[in-house]
Amino acid sequence: QVQLVESGGGLVQPGGSLRLSCAASGSFSSISAMGWYRQAPGKERELVATITSGGITNYADFVKGRFAISRNYAKNTVYLQMNNLKPEDTADYYCNAMARRGVLDRYLEIWGQGTLVTVSS
Repeated sequence: QVQLVESGGGLVQPGGSLRLSCAASGSFSSISAMGWYRQAPGKERELVATITSGGITNYADFVKGRFAISRNYAKNTVYLQMNNLKPEDTADYYCNAMARRGVLDRYLEIWGQGTLVTVSS
């Protein structure tokens, strides 16, 4: 079983920065893509950024130039550096990963429990 544990959320003023971390643990042979999604109150969950096993990144338009996703492959950890935060960035941020137990197993989608980011003065 694979688990994703997020950390780094909190309260920050507009224009401030936060760095989210997500570490994968458990029994798995490999992880392909990892990413971050967010869900604001009353809204659907939306993609923020993803990074493949080869390091190719993809960002939602609303975070381009402000957020940066990175990955430590040795630690099975993905990060989200968030700069110039805006009140509309307030949401629960969820880590996502595609992981498989054995080399012949299918990749399964795994979600973390979420970490709250609040941007307010």
